[in-house]
Amino acid sequence: MGSNTLVQADIWTVAQTEQGNVVLVRPKESDVAVPIFIGQLETQSILIGLGRVEMPRPLTHDLLISVASALGARLARIEISDLRDGTFFARLVLMLPSGELVLDCRPSDAIAMAVRTGADVFIAESIVEEVGVPVDMIREAPRADPVDPDSPGPESGPGRPGMLWHAPIAGDEERERLERELSAAIADEDYEKAAALRDRLKSL
Repeated sequence: MGSNTLVQADIWTVAQTEQGNVVLVRPKESDVAVPIFIGQLETQSILIGLGRVEMPRPLTHDLLISVASALGARLARIEISDLRDGTFFARLVLMLPSGELVLDCRPSDAIAMAVRTGADVFIAESIVEEVGVPVDMIREAPRADPVDPDSPGPESGPGRPGMLWHAPIAGDEERERLERELSAAIADEDYEKAAALRDRLKSL
């Protein structure tokens, strides 16, 4: 096993922790997940993609996908390929009529595009071995105060083991209320609020 060996994975969830916003990448049929801390804007974009939220105007990642499509390219897969000095590295693998095109990018940008297109997700086995967190260490708890959007966490390695993964608990009435608020936020083009509402709905 090494950094050149890639395994297929899923974007398991996006959550708030005591350290900040995090996206969890879980290799298929694995009992561990790799946490990657990301900023507030990146979190919103990934949540919008996961929730298939229709936006009145294309956001940056939607625009990139549209440009690629117009040029005859298709996102085949993303690869979270390396972890150096606490920073994750990723690649976009695009299919063109002339062959593959590989582009370096941040994992958060790669994930935001993958959840929109359904592209395959791969992660290096060495990363899973180095920083993977057992899924049974991830526990539900009442939601804490939202992370300060002016102080996003770095797109970097995981926090300490046993970190608190926040997941709100609510019934059908709260779900309906949140769906109404989400529709209103989208209509008002309040994307930050829409992403936060989508985050809570997904966790339900």
